Amino acid sequence: MAIAMRLRNQLQSVYKLDPLRNEVSGRPAGAPPPRGATLCGGGGEEVKLKIKDLNEHIVCYLCAGYFIDATTITECLHTFCKSCIVKYLQTSKYCPMCNIKIHETQPLLNLKLDRVMQDIVYKLVPGLQESEDKRIKEFYQSRGLERVIQPAGDDALPDATGLPYTSFDHSKAHFYRYDEQVSLCLEGLSSSFAGKDKTKLTLQQKFVRCSVRAEVRHLRRVLCHRLNVEKHQVQMLFNNESLPDHMTMKRLWLSHWFGKAQPLVLHYTIKDKRSR
Repeated sequence: MAIAMRLRNQLQSVYKLDPLRNEVSGRPAGAPPPRGATLCGGGGEEVKLKIKDLNEHIVCYLCAGYFIDATTITECLHTFCKSCIVKYLQTSKYCPMCNIKIHETQPLLNLKLDRVMQDIVYKLVPGLQESEDKRIKEFYQSRGLERVIQPAGDDALPDATGLPYTSFDHSKAHFYRYDEQVSLCLEGLSSSFAGKDKTKLTLQQKFVRCSVRAEVRHLRRVLCHRLNVEKHQVQMLFNNESLPDHMTMKRLWLSHWFGKAQPLVLHYTIKDKRSR
């Protein structure tokens, strides 16, 4: 986004492009010109612009081709093709242009699709969008796959599978994020089950994998849902000490479990429903 705005400002300053005008050689806004770009200045004069003069702004450093699915690193604002930078970051966590560290463990978290830049590239380079659409179509046809086209519009919901939303049982699904993960073992204290049905107040699956950004209150909600109890009945403990609701798993790991093998062992107790 920042590169796109910088490119636009450069065009305005060098060629005196009126930002309120959308004409490009008399063609509707958005239509690619046949050769280079012809811009209408504020005074009505036409200024022809060679694509090669803009290549440094719209060419991927990794593949030396025009941006396809332009993706920007949020830490340094350098832009690349999406497939190029994703493949590069499989073996590195530094920007290939400025060598800045993108992320300590998950560099893909700091990538952002730059739709403004991609729109500019498609408008500046004749036939690029049509060529890319043709290649995608041939790719699907060569493999006997049906390409699912998402409907246009901001309200359109992505449907990557082409199947009805209700055909998948999300209650049995496992969800994964690109966040740094931590493994937990949630053990119930036997003393808290006195006089109660122990099986009903014990997790059937005590091992949990979650984001390091998850907080103790999130674990309490999970326990409430799994054990069918109220939130005030659940208390999270570590070494018999109560844990504050807003403590993150990362803070808990660094302060109590650093250097030890996973999983991090936590305990929980279920209080009487009448006690608060």
